[in-house]
Amino acid sequence: VIDEKVLNDCLNEINRALLQSDVQFELVRDMRTNIKKIVNLQDLAAGHNKRKIIQQAVFNELCKMLDPGKSSFVPKKGKTSVVMFVGLQGSGKTTTCTKYAHYYQKKGWKPALVCADTFRAGAFDQLKQNATKAKTPFYGRYMLVVG
Repeated sequence: VIDEKVLNDCLNEINRALLQSDVQFELVRDMRTNIKKIVNLQDLAAGHNKRKIIQQAVFNELCKMLDPGKSSFVPKKGKTSVVMFVGLQGSGKTTTCTKYAHYYQKKGWKPALVCADTFRAGAFDQLKQNATKAKTPFYGRYMLVVG
């Protein structure tokens, strides 16, 4: 039986997971409010699949959160574009940057990779290895780490 308590428990669990993943508090709060408006358990007639309605509402709100309706970045020919990738350590930024550069290189652009990781030992080596394999120009230098 899906009642208000079950819905709240479900939303609490989703909220907790999003907040632990560093999703902005206001976005999580707004998502919860929107889902509660959409899934009004008192207004649902008997026979409606409440579980399905809740799942669809959560899915739609998460999609809204990920796609704010803004068009994607599109580089312009003849203009320099700088794209910065930010993420947690070990999340695949260097590999993603290389794939991104390779993608645009195949489309006729002239991308280059710049090593801006000034703290991590091996950052330049990783970028150099990936860029060389992808035949993409790269810039950076070895950093002396003093301990």
